[in-house]
Amino acid sequence: MPFYIYLAAEEMSVAASAAAAAVGAGAVALFRLNRLPSSPSTSYRSCLLLKGLRAFAPFPYRYHFASYSTSSLLSQEAAAVASQLPRSHANTSSNVVEILEQRGLLESLTSDGLRSVCSSSAPNQPPLRVYCGFDPTADSLHLGNLLGIIVLSWFLRCGHRAVALIGGATGRVGDPSGKSSERPELDLETLHKNISGISATIRHILSRAAPTPDSVSILNNYEWWKDVRLLDFLKDVGRYARVGTMMSKESVRKRLESDQGMSYTEFTYQILQGYDFVHLFRQEGVSVQIGGSDQWGNITAGTDLIRRILRVEGAAYGLTFPLLLKSDGTKFGKSEDGAIWLSPSKFTPYNFYQYFFSVPDDDVVRFLKMLTFLSLEEIAQLERDMDTPGYVPNTAQRRLAEEVTRFVHGQEGLDEALKATEALRPGAATKLDAKTIEGIREDVPSCSLPYDQVLSLSLLDLSVSSGLLESKSAARRLLKQGGLYLNNSRVDSEAKKIEANDIIDGKVILLSAGKKNKMVVRVS
Repeated sequence: MPFYIYLAAEEMSVAASAAAAAVGAGAVALFRLNRLPSSPSTSYRSCLLLKGLRAFAPFPYRYHFASYSTSSLLSQEAAAVASQLPRSHANTSSNVVEILEQRGLLESLTSDGLRSVCSSSAPNQPPLRVYCGFDPTADSLHLGNLLGIIVLSWFLRCGHRAVALIGGATGRVGDPSGKSSERPELDLETLHKNISGISATIRHILSRAAPTPDSVSILNNYEWWKDVRLLDFLKDVGRYARVGTMMSKESVRKRLESDQGMSYTEFTYQILQGYDFVHLFRQEGVSVQIGGSDQWGNITAGTDLIRRILRVEGAAYGLTFPLLLKSDGTKFGKSEDGAIWLSPSKFTPYNFYQYFFSVPDDDVVRFLKMLTFLSLEEIAQLERDMDTPGYVPNTAQRRLAEEVTRFVHGQEGLDEALKATEALRPGAATKLDAKTIEGIREDVPSCSLPYDQVLSLSLLDLSVSSGLLESKSAARRLLKQGGLYLNNSRVDSEAKKIEANDIIDGKVILLSAGKKNKMVVRVS
């Protein structure tokens, strides 16, 4: 049942603590203002409402306003605050399965029973524990893994708990799903590095979506596999796995029909992942496994083992979400240079932002639904705006890029991306600094030149020696056309020479030829 909090205004700080505890325990906090101090100022009343409600904006809650004060102004303020609250957070009784379905994030369910246990008609149902697995095949997750994190976040937002499982053991075997050949074996040093990198990325993203620290767990399946002996595994698990069922899985069937075939090691992968579900169900209270549509066979292997080994019916569920594809059917998540990594050290927040800013109009609305937590009403409005005469191109893409970048890299990462975007815009008024320029150095061409060679050099000569332009005559022609920029400031004089204050923080210079061609000059 919902946890109701009746409070006087002066008790707001106490109520906030109680509400946090209630939400952390999976209950529903409901706010009701019974009375106010005599003659409170308008600003004080507003602060109370903001403190009581916006403080919980990242978390699931049900809100309600009532006032026994005769002031109509208070009710108006309450309604104003309520109208600004994210609707996706407004109700812990929201059925997460229905939300995923509405947003194009639901492919298949092993049982419609999952809808029932997530339904508001089951108020006594405790929060579910849901897990998604991530094999450490690289030291960072990539865009293909993002949907799994987003679906986990939706469960968190609806009051459930999330488990991210790192495949420290299964990563040594390699998942054959969707692969035409066996994965290369990883050495232990690389594997440990990958586990560390992926764990950090998941913790960084999910910690911001978690209502309480204990609502998210990151586990490594090597912790329980390291002590398992082969004979014990065959006796306790292998005897329950049906070979015919295993061979009928699409990932196995396709490989068996190929010239490459399949090794016994890969063939056992689905049993290993299936037993992970058994272990988590029995030891951690996890009852739901999620994964991409290519994980259906592995997920059903787990629900089947739970039924056979633990003799439990209808208590374990699997849910898959579709792969992220563009409107032309090609995979979404590759740039010209390869994967779109979620780690800022492998793919800068600026690059990440720009990737989503460049999404075609045909895809942007679908990606807003799948990759952001904006309300469907707001997304629908953005879609309607795209068809209006006064629509500013890329407005929807800008919103998509902002929301996804903030989710993955936090507000700090988004600020960095926006600052770098502004820094690369010729004529921008933003004051540049060396850190910002260094941050975009990997995204644009760069060169290094000695300080004494750069100082007092004409801008025309620097444009050529840096490689920005092919010749001095081309630089002179561009300057006359108003297209040559030094640190985002247009240069009109051919006599311009580089001065000490043109070298940002004594380290770098940003040259621009038109809007798109850039060159970062590192001065040493």
